[in-house]
Amino acid sequence: MDQPGFDHHIHIPGTTIFDGTQAMKGYALNKMCYSFNSKDNRDAFKADEEGYMAKFGLNEEQKNAVRSRNVLAMIDAGGNIYYLAKLAGIFGLSVQDVGGLQTGKTTEEFKEYLASQA
Repeated sequence: MDQPGFDHHIHIPGTTIFDGTQAMKGYALNKMCYSFNSKDNRDAFKADEEGYMAKFGLNEEQKNAVRSRNVLAMIDAGGNIYYLAKLAGIFGLSVQDVGGLQTGKTTEEFKEYLASQA
């Protein structure tokens, strides 16, 4: 049920809203990332990234984002940051690294920003 004044299509410049459309778009990518809860699956991905992406049915946009290690492109391709965190970890990126990417800051700038908000 809709709430009065609630806009289902909020536009925030520079922000990809993870909604039902994005969830459907990113289903394969998010399912793959969820599989990384298992160390065996993380190891299988590292051993054969292309085969692993094919196993989960990623489309070319998603594959290219993963190949280029571009977290923002993964989000645009339907990735949910909570699932992408596992993939970012495989790439050696911390949550602060990803936060910096999302905000256009270096990791150090992002850490300083977080500390200033405490």
